[in-house]
Amino acid sequence: MNTFFIEYRDPLFSVIIFFVLVFVIAVFSYWLGRYKKKEDSKYLDKFLQGFRSLPSHDELKVLISSGELSEKSWLLLAQSYFKNGDYEKSIEIYNELLSIGGKSNARDTMFLLGRTYFKAGFLERARKIFLEILKNNPRTPQALNYLLLVYEYMRDYKSAIEVLEPLGELQKETVNDAAYLQSLMLINDESKSGIEKAESLLKIYKETNILSYMVFEYLFRINPKLAWKNFDSSKSEQLSELLWQLDTKKLDLDIIAQNGYLRELYTARGDVKLASKSSVFEFDMLIKLEGKSNATLAFEYICDGCKQTHPFIFSRCSSCHAIDTARVEMSLTKDYYRNLVEENNSFQ
Repeated sequence: MNTFFIEYRDPLFSVIIFFVLVFVIAVFSYWLGRYKKKEDSKYLDKFLQGFRSLPSHDELKVLISSGELSEKSWLLLAQSYFKNGDYEKSIEIYNELLSIGGKSNARDTMFLLGRTYFKAGFLERARKIFLEILKNNPRTPQALNYLLLVYEYMRDYKSAIEVLEPLGELQKETVNDAAYLQSLMLINDESKSGIEKAESLLKIYKETNILSYMVFEYLFRINPKLAWKNFDSSKSEQLSELLWQLDTKKLDLDIIAQNGYLRELYTARGDVKLASKSSVFEFDMLIKLEGKSNATLAFEYICDGCKQTHPFIFSRCSSCHAIDTARVEMSLTKDYYRNLVEENNSFQ
């Protein structure tokens, strides 16, 4: 009998049995994990299905007050709606959380509600929310920052400048904001003449050395001679789009001839022939093409603060709200305007 079962005592047989057991357990664990993951996914889909269409006001109130979901869960859900741009649902949840009262995070919820109102464009509602927060908690820099933005978007620059004082008391840097708001207030001041505005803008620029695009865009529009007289050559690259779009009649060839970047830019555009090549790839290609190809420059701007890309120049980033952080990026593109002009001329 022992002879018959001798193979069962063989060490090699034990090793085989061990690996078979490991394989069976691994396969079982794998499929059990797959099954649990599938079930969890079904539960999550079922849960989210209920929020694809927002419950009515009364249903939402019952759901929140019932306590089936924690306040943190509701806040996370509202934040998810906010990130997806579904501000209406986010606002509904924040309002219901505040209406039932007794919540520990009331101030934070109010701030999130005010921020959502601001993002959705309900500026007056956002203003009231932030003022209410500051009434009870005046040392709240986040609320002050958003209140400043609300006043700015409402074009109430005087009130926005007043917000800078408490921000300064909280040791927040406000120099750039002050220069930016004062510049906006100047440009929109109908009681001043164009030349008065231009001189005041130049004074702000020389004191702060920021907002070059805003200042020189206004100067070139109102008084090109004053713009060239005070032109800051160190900002040439940052002003590339403004200079590229500038009307030929507004060019100052003497200043252009003295600036290497301007020589290359306007040679690439075809106004002058003062450069044979350029270290800027886009300029170099256009110089070599000599106007024989239907090509021009396209511009986009990257915020050095949040790295978001914008198709147009900005003085304040719409994403992170930083001031004067735009960095220009150029690329070659087809000149559709040239085609349009040629088509129009063909009918004359």
